[in-house]
Amino acid sequence: MSRLGSIGVRLYRGEIGYDFVAKRKFWYAVSILITITAIVGLAVRGLNMGIEFKGGAVFSTPAKSNASVSVAQETAQEASGHHAIVQELGNGSLRIQVSELDTAQATKVQKQLSTELNIPVDQIDAELVGPSWGEQIANKAWTGLGVFMILVVIYLAIAFEWRMAIAALIALIHDLTITVGVYALVGFEVTPGTVIGLLTILGYSLYDTVVVFDGLKEGAVGITKQSRFTYSEVANRSLNGTLVRSINTTVVALLPVAGLLFIGGGFLGAGMLNDISLSLFVGLAAGAYSSIFIATPLVADLKERDPQMKALRKRVLAKRAAALSKGESIDEDDDPSHGDDPQTPHHHDGPVDAAPVVAGGPSSPSSPVVGQRGRGRGRSSGRRR
Repeated sequence: MSRLGSIGVRLYRGEIGYDFVAKRKFWYAVSILITITAIVGLAVRGLNMGIEFKGGAVFSTPAKSNASVSVAQETAQEASGHHAIVQELGNGSLRIQVSELDTAQATKVQKQLSTELNIPVDQIDAELVGPSWGEQIANKAWTGLGVFMILVVIYLAIAFEWRMAIAALIALIHDLTITVGVYALVGFEVTPGTVIGLLTILGYSLYDTVVVFDGLKEGAVGITKQSRFTYSEVANRSLNGTLVRSINTTVVALLPVAGLLFIGGGFLGAGMLNDISLSLFVGLAAGAYSSIFIATPLVADLKERDPQMKALRKRVLAKRAAALSKGESIDEDDDPSHGDDPQTPHHHDGPVDAAPVVAGGPSSPSSPVVGQRGRGRGRSSGRRR
């Protein structure tokens, strides 16, 4: 078995673990800092909206025209009086974008480019985009995003509970804010491809979050009928159990996107690939982060406010304090993952009182990191309810 696979099995069994939930305030602070940076970048620099949203014209020269990028940009700006963006494509042609042009201005720029670049005017393609069309696209994008968010909240509230729906919604807004902020800081152009990328990353982010929530829902069954684990500890166990799966899924998704961004957009000069690849790359990374460090800790925070969970925490801490004063170990048979059937024998693969190893320091009786025990065949613990 590979080393990563071995770590995944040990995380699932609870032999090792990292207490994400207990350290949630630190990760909240990191997220707030990143979000503030993104908002400041958006406020100061703003988004570089493409002509699809603010209107303008796109001029394309023929392939292998050997036209100069600097000459094309200077000519377009002088003829239009507006800033021009010139991209050299892989086939040797130029793509010249000028915002806020009407038909008469576009014709003037086209003729001027023909003269300065020594290209027949009929070989320079001109595409005019009106600002009203761009406004319609923007409105539809916002509508689609709003409908998506509402459906997500309704689904999660039905499939799980309202606390999980709120946590998932906050995580999605977190991912969107970071991605949009990166676009503002980098200065990449926002096009319809960017909007498609943003909507796509929401699906990936939601997938990782739902996987953890599903494990948490299963692990919390009958949690109030035991006195060993708090809700936060069960949440942390579910998070550790799916950690390697989330990392693997994210890495596999990021590799092809990185190829589009760095190879397609960088080395090959296909600038239009940057529109969708940057949003996917940043959004996938932010989605993996939020599903681990934001969504589940938020659920634990909200759930711990419930009177039943407050009573459970008080009961668990009281039992630990009593056991610690007597020098006794905590009874593992109270694990809520064992179910409520008193006739069901409990199996495990290791010593009952083996303490899980915690990343970053040893576990303590007052705040243990909880992990699932092995699910393979093993000898009965000898204790039945």
